[in-house]
Amino acid sequence: MKTFAELNLLPPLERALKEQNYKIPTPIQAKTIPPALEGKDILGCAQTGTGKTAAFALPILDFLGGDMRKARSGRPQALVLAPTRELAIQIGDSMRVYGKHLKLRTALVFGGVNQNKQVREMQRGAHILVATPGRLLDLMQQGHIQLDELEVFVLDEADRMLDMGFLPDIKRVISKLPSDRQSLFFSATMPPKIVELASQLLSSPFRVDVTPKKTSVKKIKQKIVYCERSEKVGLLHKLLRGEDVGRVIVFTRTKRGANTLAKKTEKAGVPVAVIHGNKSQAARQKALKAFRAKKVRVLVATDVAARGIDIDNVTHVVNYDLPNEPESYVHRIGRTGRAGAEGIAVSFCSGEELDYLDDIEKLIGIKIERDPNSVKPAWKPKPKQGGGQRRGGGSTSRRKGNQKGKRSKSSLGNSRSSKRGPKRGKRNTKENRRSVVA
Repeated sequence: MKTFAELNLLPPLERALKEQNYKIPTPIQAKTIPPALEGKDILGCAQTGTGKTAAFALPILDFLGGDMRKARSGRPQALVLAPTRELAIQIGDSMRVYGKHLKLRTALVFGGVNQNKQVREMQRGAHILVATPGRLLDLMQQGHIQLDELEVFVLDEADRMLDMGFLPDIKRVISKLPSDRQSLFFSATMPPKIVELASQLLSSPFRVDVTPKKTSVKKIKQKIVYCERSEKVGLLHKLLRGEDVGRVIVFTRTKRGANTLAKKTEKAGVPVAVIHGNKSQAARQKALKAFRAKKVRVLVATDVAARGIDIDNVTHVVNYDLPNEPESYVHRIGRTGRAGAEGIAVSFCSGEELDYLDDIEKLIGIKIERDPNSVKPAWKPKPKQGGGQRRGGGSTSRRKGNQKGKRSKSSLGNSRSSKRGPKRGKRNTKENRRSVVA
């Protein structure tokens, strides 16, 4: 497939794509959309920044938009589950942009804000629901949302879901899904737990893999700066004064560390914005808006808060703290060097982070350049993980009742007797589809 026109999408979708100047699908879109349009389950391995959202959004909109169906109160027909509020908002925005000429409603459900507006949206009726696990389960328990009429389920960034401790919540959501549904499952990595979850969720899935066997970070210039922990602040401030340094995202391992670093950097005369899980939704959106508008050129962030953020022209990523999970390193530095632009990733490495560095280099398959002016510190034990990221995206009122232990396949709603393929049959020809939406 060379162009979006070859996808045979509904005319209103084609119109919206033309307005966005979308002409050539990305690899994940070209490989995912055709089988998804046929109603097949999808197992996709793709990182952020690959065009993944359109890969599942367009088939959903094409399927729901062709039947002129009405939205029922509290009963969505498609559900997209995302790990963070920011990602949920971005997906919701994309659904509205692509579906602007269709009579479909999209609702957002996420924690960190009052639920009343979200409840009203669900009562009004929404065809598509984009949600984070915590708030979704809250509203399901309160009776505001039921999934018995769901036809399409998308689990986005499954590996990040597991990193945030959402596995029990995901299984609870899946157990409420109808067995006769289409499921699309996306993850940047495929560790054993992810493969196991996918096998429970999907039925004879079509596999899409746009991630090379060795994680590719070759387009980004990477450098390790050895240092003592006490030297990191000074090194960062020196880097920020560089002439070639534009917009910078600085990653810390903990929320407390992000706040402390931001205060010290502000005190040094460099305005910064901060995002992490303890910030309110309004504060996080305000920080991102200021960074996008170039009112501040430095964004200090934690992994969970920054996942899914898509901001162009980030010249540098600084790993103030190396991540304890090597996959997070790839996601972090992927914030720079986008759309063919050159990017620079600088990582500070103290003695207690040497083991993390070894894990990262094993994952990416290369030895990262060392700053010749820095001296390798003595090895120290890894830092304690206390005070780091907790689960985000929802309230905590329901968590005491979380069910523990593994579920069988049948309890995860996977024992279905048929697929949705036949339901799409009435729209197999473009002539039929055009008459439906005319």
